[in-house]
Amino acid sequence: MSLQEPTPDLDPGENPDGTLDYDELAGLLGEHVIDREQHENATAFVVRPDEVETVLATLKREAGFDHCSCVTAQQYQDRYESIYHLKKYKDPTQELSVVVPTPSDAPLSQSATGVYDTANWHEREAYDLVGIEYDDHPDLRRILLPETWQGHPLGLDYNQKKPQIVPLREHANPVEERTQVPGDSDTMFVNIGPHHPATHGVLHLKTVLDGEQVVDVDPDIGYLHRCEEQMCQQSTYRHQIMPYPDRWDYISAGILNEWAYARTAEEMADIEVPEYAQVLRTMSAEMCRIAAHLLAVGTFALDIYGDFTAIFMYAVTDREKVQNLLEDLTGQRLMFNYLRLGGTAWDLPEPRDEYFEKVRDFCEYIPERLEEYHNLLSSNELFQMRVMDTGILPPEEAKSYGCTGPVARASGIDYDLRRDDPYGYYDELDWNVITDDGCDNFSRALVRLEEMRESARIIEQCVDVLEDWPEDEREIQANVPRTLKPEPDTEIYRAVEAAKGELGIYIRSDGTDKPARFKIRSPAFCNLQSLEVMAEGEYVPDMVAALGSLDIVLGEVDR
Repeated sequence: MSLQEPTPDLDPGENPDGTLDYDELAGLLGEHVIDREQHENATAFVVRPDEVETVLATLKREAGFDHCSCVTAQQYQDRYESIYHLKKYKDPTQELSVVVPTPSDAPLSQSATGVYDTANWHEREAYDLVGIEYDDHPDLRRILLPETWQGHPLGLDYNQKKPQIVPLREHANPVEERTQVPGDSDTMFVNIGPHHPATHGVLHLKTVLDGEQVVDVDPDIGYLHRCEEQMCQQSTYRHQIMPYPDRWDYISAGILNEWAYARTAEEMADIEVPEYAQVLRTMSAEMCRIAAHLLAVGTFALDIYGDFTAIFMYAVTDREKVQNLLEDLTGQRLMFNYLRLGGTAWDLPEPRDEYFEKVRDFCEYIPERLEEYHNLLSSNELFQMRVMDTGILPPEEAKSYGCTGPVARASGIDYDLRRDDPYGYYDELDWNVITDDGCDNFSRALVRLEEMRESARIIEQCVDVLEDWPEDEREIQANVPRTLKPEPDTEIYRAVEAAKGELGIYIRSDGTDKPARFKIRSPAFCNLQSLEVMAEGEYVPDMVAALGSLDIVLGEVDR
């Protein structure tokens, strides 16, 4: 058998059919790979803690793994472990995990921040909650808990009953060392938030100004941290976890959040969801996407020029219309709790024809209404002056920070899990992924507006399918065991395309009916890291616009 020349367009370890040759990838890394593990979603290479940067740099530059999707940290009885979940922006189905074990008595690992900027916050969270330290990390300090907190809450030896006394530091200097600017320029330190309408919740921006320009901004999060991961680890797969996802992005992406958990747990437990239920999920998820984008656009207009009476009220009015449809379907307006493992809680409301008519009317209404949004917002000269060529986020920077969703697509990155890693009923429908190469605040608003048009197309096609579905074949749920107990040490990472980007879940089982580790990959958490890049050199109002264009919700950032 003769050897064929490799296809020039293929990365090392990539087969012509789009799959990965993990043996070739292992050969590329050579002696750096000390072991292999098989996770449900991808093969994992185990590497030494002092070779992390070398391994990740090789995988990024030579094998094309340019998306560090998530970093999971956890503690076993005999070791600590960091897992870098790697993907490719051009094809997120090409996945690889890099596992870094460290001894229990010396949980020290090399930092990945020299390869992926997004690892900065992920590793800080791992240090904060689990207790792993990362050598050469540029800013290793707590991120969700106060600096004076004692212990690491997700560590096995953490005493939850011990009172946590967190005294305020007296006479603390707010101008930390990292805010100093070299040279003779006079700088001023300004606190923006945490209780300020422009911060979209309890976000604190530690901002350093040189005159009127931003030279450094440090987002201080954690004011809304609610231990969501820990609560999921104390809950059963089958019944108790599903109500929690609604509370991550609590604004309007509840069903999208539920789907992230459902997809992960269903694949882990080998549960096949009926096709009819997949159509219901797809339709309701796109309703949530429209609701989320409407609020994003409405509050963005408030941030830019205080437009309360026109755009904001337009957005809230239209959001009420889609909320009415969701209430008819789920019985709730915010915390839907509609999805179940294996399907949905119930079928469409009766009479079905009336509900279909309401949904169709809304889908016909959205394109016409979007023209008004363009007239009032994107064609508004004042709006254009404020957002065009401000908050620039180049595509390579967006990739390095792990940005996804409208933030990435507005920087010209053609990445959408609904198309690139199909789930639900999306691959059976006709719709487009919206991108724009403007890379600025204006582009991020445009992408969200046009995505609502595509969501309406998806919803309308789902209605067509549901109308023709035979009555005796409307199966809304698979036959799921009352108690789920995956095999011990089963590991999986799965994600969906939520309103703000890639929402992923990592789960490790220990053979019981509760997860041993439950990690949430929040798109808003990753997108928010890029604010420093977007705001540097801009004026304060431009920084506020950049923050608004990210469309963060602190419930999802902090979890």
